[in-house]
Amino acid sequence: MALHETRFPGESDEYRRARDELLLGELELRRQVEAVAAQRRALPLGGALAADYTFDEWDAAVGKVRHVRFAELFAAGKDSLVVYSFMFKPGDAGVPLEVPCPLCTSIIDGIDGAVPHITQRINFVVVTKAPIESFSAHARARGWRHARLLSSAGTSFNSDYQVESGDADQYAMVTVFVRRGDTIHHFWSSEAWFMPPEPGQNPRHVDFMWPLWAVLDRTQEGRGTDWWPTLTYRS
Repeated sequence: MALHETRFPGESDEYRRARDELLLGELELRRQVEAVAAQRRALPLGGALAADYTFDEWDAAVGKVRHVRFAELFAAGKDSLVVYSFMFKPGDAGVPLEVPCPLCTSIIDGIDGAVPHITQRINFVVVTKAPIESFSAHARARGWRHARLLSSAGTSFNSDYQVESGDADQYAMVTVFVRRGDTIHHFWSSEAWFMPPEPGQNPRHVDFMWPLWAVLDRTQEGRGTDWWPTLTYRS
């Protein structure tokens, strides 16, 4: 029995049968996505915030760095905070300046325009361990206009919330916090990063906020296994 009556030009019966079978899989995936989302929403509160960290933020109005406490990232009436941890490769003798991660850049390229919508409901920030001056310069070069950018330099935020390794190598991670009264709790982190990926896949732990892959996955070519976004492309 057909799942719906809509048909596209020139499609064969073979195509329609295969497409209906795929559609059943897509509908089941949608149910599973919502079931997992409901399970996530039902999580008990995690631990209280380890410290009221002081982050750096570039104040463009006065042209200098200002300091903002973690608790100040919660706007009135918005009790959830999503933190995206952005990677920079630390500078060394051969590369004196920090190098922004192309993959993290691709993520924020895609989500920056959605921030005004996101922040209607929740708080959202992007945090890096690199100096805020470097981060702000990169943002200007990319044309980001909406995402709130902060630096965790000089704090233990990255190590406390498992977004860097013991040798200070940084991870792309999403960490969610929730405020209850005067206390801020850890709620959820993209912990799939710490699990072995499926064969032939990467961890995909931050794919939910990365539009690039959602589009490529709908094509016959798919996302592939050997292509990654870069900071620039040859025409």
